Amino acid sequence: MPGAAPRPAETWLRIVQVHDRISHRVDSALHTQHDLSLTGFEVLRRLTESPGERTSMGQLAEAVGLSRAGVTSTVNRLVAQGLVLRERGGEDRRLLHARLTPAGRQRVVQAAGTHDDLVAHLLALLGDDASLVTDALARVSAATRTRR
Repeated sequence: MPGAAPRPAETWLRIVQVHDRISHRVDSALHTQHDLSLTGFEVLRRLTESPGERTSMGQLAEAVGLSRAGVTSTVNRLVAQGLVLRERGGEDRRLLHARLTPAGRQRVVQAAGTHDDLVAHLLALLGDDASLVTDALARVSAATRTRR
């Protein structure tokens, strides 16, 4: 019924579907055009935003929403492609850091246009509701954030 509040299960289903479908479309485009997964792109982008284009594996996992094992696997693939280097921490030699290489910087710059244009195109379908949806999802995200 138009105007009626949706059931929580329906809202949840729509959130999951939209996330999965957009992620799949963007991942496919990044693989096809840049030989890069969406997760790999997110790791590279986070590294470009880090001081010195370098961050600890734990901080990287937190930033991209992956487990430590998940970020290790992704970084391993990026290292194999020559896009990231693994380094020991400065003060604490036990800490492992990821650092962007010049090739990684070039790849993320090239892929950013593909990623950003496709996401913008798909989210433009929200029309005038974009700010309302963004604000609502930000509230849910903030309420579910846990301390680790």
